[in-house]
Amino acid sequence: MQSPWKVFMVAPLFFLPPLQSLASPLYEDQSRLSDSNGHTCVGCVLVVSVIEQLAQVHNSTVQGAMERLCSYLPEKLFLKTTCYLIIDKFGSDIIKLLSADMNADVVCHTLEFCKQNIGQPLCQLYPLPKAAWEFTLEKARQIVKKPPILKYSRSGSDICSLPFLAKICQKIKLAIERSVPFKDVDSDKYSIFPTLRGYHWRGRDCNDSDESVYPGRRPNNWDVHQDSNCNGIWGVDPKDGVPYEKKFCEGSQPRGIILLGDSAGAHFHISPEWITASQMSLNSFISLPTALTDELDWPQLSGATGFLDSTVGIKEKSIYLRLWKRNHCNHRDYQNIARNGASSQNLKTFIESLSRHTMLDHPAIVIYAMIGNDVCNGKRDTVPAMTTPEKFYSNVMQTLKYLNSHLPKGSHVIFYGLPDGTFLWDNLHNRYHPLGQLNKDVTYAQLYSFLNCLQVSPCHGWMSSNKTLRTLTSERAEQLSNTLKKIAAKEKFTNFNLFYMEFAFHEIIQEWQKRGGQPWQLIEPVDGFHPNEVALLMLADRLWEKVQLQWPQVLGKENPFNPQIKEVFGDQGGH
Repeated sequence: MQSPWKVFMVAPLFFLPPLQSLASPLYEDQSRLSDSNGHTCVGCVLVVSVIEQLAQVHNSTVQGAMERLCSYLPEKLFLKTTCYLIIDKFGSDIIKLLSADMNADVVCHTLEFCKQNIGQPLCQLYPLPKAAWEFTLEKARQIVKKPPILKYSRSGSDICSLPFLAKICQKIKLAIERSVPFKDVDSDKYSIFPTLRGYHWRGRDCNDSDESVYPGRRPNNWDVHQDSNCNGIWGVDPKDGVPYEKKFCEGSQPRGIILLGDSAGAHFHISPEWITASQMSLNSFISLPTALTDELDWPQLSGATGFLDSTVGIKEKSIYLRLWKRNHCNHRDYQNIARNGASSQNLKTFIESLSRHTMLDHPAIVIYAMIGNDVCNGKRDTVPAMTTPEKFYSNVMQTLKYLNSHLPKGSHVIFYGLPDGTFLWDNLHNRYHPLGQLNKDVTYAQLYSFLNCLQVSPCHGWMSSNKTLRTLTSERAEQLSNTLKKIAAKEKFTNFNLFYMEFAFHEIIQEWQKRGGQPWQLIEPVDGFHPNEVALLMLADRLWEKVQLQWPQVLGKENPFNPQIKEVFGDQGGH
């Protein structure tokens, strides 16, 4: 599927990215041209729907709605400029079609951003027009008079084709594909820049001109002269001449947290405000440039490596923050090596972005959480494309061998099992999607069907009205989880211990219901697939409690010097 760097750096035909193109970009069959066509169609229907609803909410013309949407978008990443270019290029025909009561599906088929190929089903988000589809489409074509394929040139929509941007586009593409920071002067895999795989994803570098200085390393000469491991603890106590790192951290069993995961672990999130006309304002899109440069992921708020305060107001904290609270010497020692669309198979393409040295660095807790994409794909015939238990075993063992050659002794690896994703359909299918709440015309069942038809669904198997298919998908997920369980029970490695934990989402649902919540509130509302921030933090809390109860050695000691560290070093330089 379409890679995330393209959606960020390519000013698309539509200024908001397709809903799912970032969710699952890494399926093995990159050659499928239908993917990009499908994402273009989703993007068109999404944007035209928003324009139509803005006109309705504000009782304005379609022209006014388009201008309003552009005015909301920030200048960064050419978003506002691109929006006005789109109005100039397509606005007049969108106005004509919407004014003739054509819905977004008809508009996008007329302008040929959506296409029904010969022998393929018609893909639409909204209910079919009362008149026959072919009649409606021909009427719409007559309204715009000229075939759009001849009228519009789509070349030049790629800003990376501009000579002065070509080189930087290529560098950004490579950085994201390799899952390493774009801005990393000393090439130590750590950065002073937040996005583009910077410190939102792994601890902030404290000296980007020295490759021997980075989070997670054992201190160099007890950090007498500089903070070599970026935990904010360095220098010598003038009272007794003992280095602070030695005084506060020696014997405290420091360790880092590393996530090997997919879009769930990276915390994929599209803000409902971006597509909900009744909620849009000048403030709605402030976070969009940051989100795009983080591939629509929010690792800084994730359950595994989040370091910012929660935006949802619950008491649970990320695993990293709890490790830091347990031992302040762990400051900044986190790595979120997760990628949208990652699976046991394609992890090998970016696992080398992991930064750990067997001799120079502290041990680490590695969470292996490939929880979806080995059973999830967008193909119509989805089951044969799922990873088999035999192939899964081979993939996982290859990863473990790599980890054993890179992790310091005393590390730990925790397998996360795959979920039973049938809860998606069970709890969402008859609810209205944010795009359908205004007019009560788009349910999640309709969204799922639309994405499946276009073959761009993040998970056809679970996001389907076919109960048999949903059951088969869960059965394969259980088989893969059992494979992980057997590996954890039987395989031994010199540098780390292995553990297995069930992805017991039903326990999270039960706890949430005890607090007065509903199960659907734990799922990302726009994509209807990913666990949201509340769910991720509750899952992190459950993991922590189980580890603390059953395998306390994994977490290391509680550092009795934490109060003194805070007294001397404050926030340790922040994150």
